[in-house]
Amino acid sequence: MSDEGLHPVPRVPVVVVGAGPTGITAATLLAQYGVECVILERWPGVYPQPRAVHLDDEIFRVMGRLGIADDFAAISRPTAGLRLLDKRFHVLAEFHRDPAHSLHGFPQANMFDQPELEALLRTNLERYPNAELRGDAEVTAISKISADRDLVRVTFTDRSDGRIHQLDTEYLLGCDGANSLIRSQIGSAMRDLRFQQRWLVVDVATGADLHQWDGVHQICDPVRAATYMRIGESRYRWEFQLQDAESAAAFDTVGKLRPLIAPWVADVPNSALTLLRVTEYTFRAQIADRWRRDNVFILGDAAHLTPPFIGQGLGTGVRDAMNLSWKIAAVRSGMLAASILDSYERERKPHTRQLIRLALGIGWAMTGGGRLGDRVRRAVLPRLGLMPGLRDKVVDSTTPALSASPLVRKTRRFRPARQIAGTLCPNPVLPGGQRLDEVAGTGFAVIVTAPLTANEKATLRRRGVVPVIARPGSVLAQWLRAGQATAAIVRPDRTVMRTGRNQSALCLWTANTLKHG
Repeated sequence: MSDEGLHPVPRVPVVVVGAGPTGITAATLLAQYGVECVILERWPGVYPQPRAVHLDDEIFRVMGRLGIADDFAAISRPTAGLRLLDKRFHVLAEFHRDPAHSLHGFPQANMFDQPELEALLRTNLERYPNAELRGDAEVTAISKISADRDLVRVTFTDRSDGRIHQLDTEYLLGCDGANSLIRSQIGSAMRDLRFQQRWLVVDVATGADLHQWDGVHQICDPVRAATYMRIGESRYRWEFQLQDAESAAAFDTVGKLRPLIAPWVADVPNSALTLLRVTEYTFRAQIADRWRRDNVFILGDAAHLTPPFIGQGLGTGVRDAMNLSWKIAAVRSGMLAASILDSYERERKPHTRQLIRLALGIGWAMTGGGRLGDRVRRAVLPRLGLMPGLRDKVVDSTTPALSASPLVRKTRRFRPARQIAGTLCPNPVLPGGQRLDEVAGTGFAVIVTAPLTANEKATLRRRGVVPVIARPGSVLAQWLRAGQATAAIVRPDRTVMRTGRNQSALCLWTANTLKHG
């Protein structure tokens, strides 16, 4: 039975389809800007099985923006780095990470349990009365309303009683996963980047000490590639590449798994190992050909699938949410023109494609090439740890810069190494004891090396721009100097929008760009 015709269709500024980490992050950020939103999720609660297990410091910084940095730290575990081993478990190379060293103020690699993270995100969302999460709500169709081209009608079924409901919305965000209905509804399709592998994913709990190096272990073997990670105090994850004739059913008990995990569990008896999950995943590399139609957008797995070799699958979706949410809020407030929303796909799609290609390259370097590749790895990988520049790059969690757009104005005279427009600004502790993100809040910021005039301060503050002084010798001053700049305008997602050497001119440009505020 439909409610249509009985009551006027309710209207809400934003509807988010899907309450995974991407959808909840988007909704929380919108709520922080005062934008009312409804999240429609087909399941009644958090999906209980562990999936993603890694977030880097850039995404940890987003957790801070959501207000849950301390809570996430309590449920996560910084990892010590990466160890590459051959099939006989001889160490080929080892790369250490310093948990205290980070441009963004958080450990560079963090292990966690996804259901715990999702529960944390949902609990945090409850702080915002302008964000409503509806479980058991399965979206079945979306359509444009002919009387108003800017509104989208969303039809969904309450799975608890079968009733059909509708909502009208200005913006629809499809965060509904790899089998996205919203992607198909906007006429978008996944493009295959020619990668597909079947892997066995195993999660085990034990109170026993496995006496293993406390980082990620990657077995570089073209026949049985494998990954080992300690996720928490008593939780462990293994991933093994499956052979053509194998399936997860052949490994559904600890006894059957024993031959695979034996190198790590040593003399720990089977009775001390609790099998939490064993399943088969097909790792794919795909990216949607279009990420938007009118005011309908796709984010996260609905827009891209990244192989797990660099642990960026979940984080890439969170980046989508961070990129788009503030732009929607800025357009609705009148600060920016609606055309600025075109920058979402323009910025995020190339960035995501680069991460997927990096993951494919790392995966091939560790596991591909057959016997020849194996010989090359044994010859080359041991040398990597002896090369400081390359060694640092392996453990560096920095992701690529965003492409140029109306919101990323790059300087042509700079080499890429000097170009900081499109990158994330640092998040150091400032003289007052707060980090940059705390001082800048949820809006734009201008980082300058010299004091602003009273008029410049007043003009920027009218536009909601927070000025930050980079004191001589500080992290921010050194960062600007490396980018050959004396000033930088930083967006709400902490991406550098533009830099310059003429501080007054940059402040004027910023005020004019945000003149609708």
